[in-house]
Formats: sequence, C-alpha cells, structure tokens
Amino acid sequence: FSFRKLWAFTGPGFLMSIAYLDPGNIESDLQSGAVAGFKLLWVLMLATIIGLLLQRLAARLGVVTGLHLAEVCNRQYQKFPRIILWLMVELAIIGSDMQEVIGSAIAINLLSMGTIPLWGGVLITIADTFVFLFLDKYGLRKLEAFFGLLITIMALTFGYEYITVRPNQEKLLQGLFIPYCQDCGTPQLEQAVGIVGAVIMPHNMYLHSALVKSRQVNRADKREVREANKYFFIESCIALFVSFIINIFVVTVFAEAFFNKTNADVNQVCANSSSPHSSLFPNNNETLEVDIYKGGVVLGCYFGPAALYIWAIGILAAGQSSTMTGTYSGQFVME
Repeated sequence: FSFRKLWAFTGPGFLMSIAYLDPGNIESDLQSGAVAGFKLLWVLMLATIIGLLLQRLAARLGVVTGLHLAEVCNRQYQKFPRIILWLMVELAIIGSDMQEVIGSAIAINLLSMGTIPLWGGVLITIADTFVFLFLDKYGLRKLEAFFGLLITIMALTFGYEYITVRPNQEKLLQGLFIPYCQDCGTPQLEQAVGIVGAVIMPHNMYLHSALVKSRQVNRADKREVREANKYFFIESCIALFVSFIINIFVVTVFAEAFFNKTNADVNQVCANSSSPHSSLFPNNNETLEVDIYKGGVVLGCYFGPAALYIWAIGILAAGQSSTMTGTYSGQFVME
C-alpha cells in the first residue's frame, strides 16, 4: 500500500460523492430529523453502503473496460432499448438538477436577505455552473481540487451547526445501529423512502465510470488494473464516509432541535428573536414542516443569525457542486 499512489488516484470518488450531498439529500435529511428524530439514521447508513457497492461496480467497469457505462450501454443494447434508456437517464439527471439549481437559488436568496429573487438565483447558478466547468480545460486535477474545497465548506458549515446544537450522542448511536422505528407511521415511512431515493442516484453510476478513465492504467497488465481497482475503492470509501458524516450532521441537528415541535413553538421563538421571517410559521398546533429555506430560518430563530448564514453557505456549496457534477454526467450520457 502506498499513500502516494492513493493520492494519484484521489479525485473521482470525491466528485462522485457530491451526489450524496446535493440539496435534495440535505432536504430529506432535515425532514427525516424533524419528522422521525434519530430513528431513521440506520436507513441513511444502509443506503450509503448500498450506494458504495454500486459505485464500486461502476468504477470497476470504467477501469477494466476503458469505457464508461453509457458507452457500454451503447455497444450492448439494440437501438430501441438504448434510446429508451437514454431518455430515462436524461430525465433522472433533469429531475436531480432541478433540486440542485433551486437549492442554490434558495441559498442565494437567504444570503442576499431576499434581495435576489429565486429566478435571479437560478440564472446565477446556470451561468456559474458553465464557468466553473471550464476549469476542466485547465486539467481535471484543478476541477477535483475545487470540488474538494466545496466539500470542505459543507463539512465546516454543517459541522458548525452540529456543534451549536449539540445533539444527544446516545440517541445518535441508537438510531445508527438499531434498525427499528418505534411508533412510526406513514410520514416516517415516506421519509425512509425519500432517504434511499435521495442517496442512490442513477446518473452517478455513469459519472463515476467516466471519471475513473481520467487516470492512465495499462489494461494489458492485470496487476495494474487490480491495483487501480483497489485504490479507487479505498478512495470511494473515504469520500462516501465524509459525505455520510455530513448527512449525519444535518439529520441530528434537526432531530435534536425540531423533532415534535409545532408551528406555534417556532412562531413564538421567531417573534421573540425579532426575526423578519416569523410569518412563515402560522400560529397553530400543527407539527412543524421544514424545507431547506424554512430550515435555515428556524436555525436563525433558535441559534442566532450566524446559524442562518452559515447554513445558507453550506447549501450554496451543496447546490453549486451537485449542479456541476449533474451537468458533467449529462455530458457523458449525451455523448
């Protein structure tokens, strides 16, 4: 084992892991925390492990054949099923990208204190996605380093929220390792399905199998191919572990602070903290429903304006990076 070799193979796994940190994921995390508390953490862990297995297969395909998944499908399928598959993957990418672009727009709206409307945020995101993807022209390592920076921003921002809220560690460990959901009903089941759907992204298989081709491997040499597979797998494990920890930060923050809270509870706290957003929460006893936007507002009401802006920076990093990787995987499928 050589750390120098691992460093040479580091990059594709971290680009791939961004799909596990997109705004759709963050939203399903915060909702599962608010709706089910710590009870669904084991679903998140199992979904991440299944995702890792699928990513390992995708990476091996790229390393061994020298073709990415879309090229293999193009070779193996006849025209009709190939076109159907292409349309389905494009729809999956569009569906994922919509969440990511809107997530970025919400973050920009929060950071600008509402001066930039959602449509303005969408236009900014579309423009800068293409600008950043031009980094690819200066070498893939620079693009990988840029994504590494965005993941670090997410880890720091959501880690800050985690330290501020200080979730119950015992409940966290129980939620992770006891695959059971006591007193759960339809809302909790919907959240569990949502977690699996947000974590396992179909277009990510295409992306990962294409990204591993960026490393020169002599496919005539079995030992070299085996070595590449080993280092790509280690890197994928590290990348998905980091993304898993960031997801845990979000679930546990909302599980600790907002599980079983009503709209009236939040309305009162927001009014006391003289937040301009207290009208978002009607003064009734219905259970609190949060999304990315309301989540930031609620954190701001309870833990001060810094928590709101740091949350928005994390969401912006998640939205920007996942929009770029979604567009990137779309490029391979379209080719």
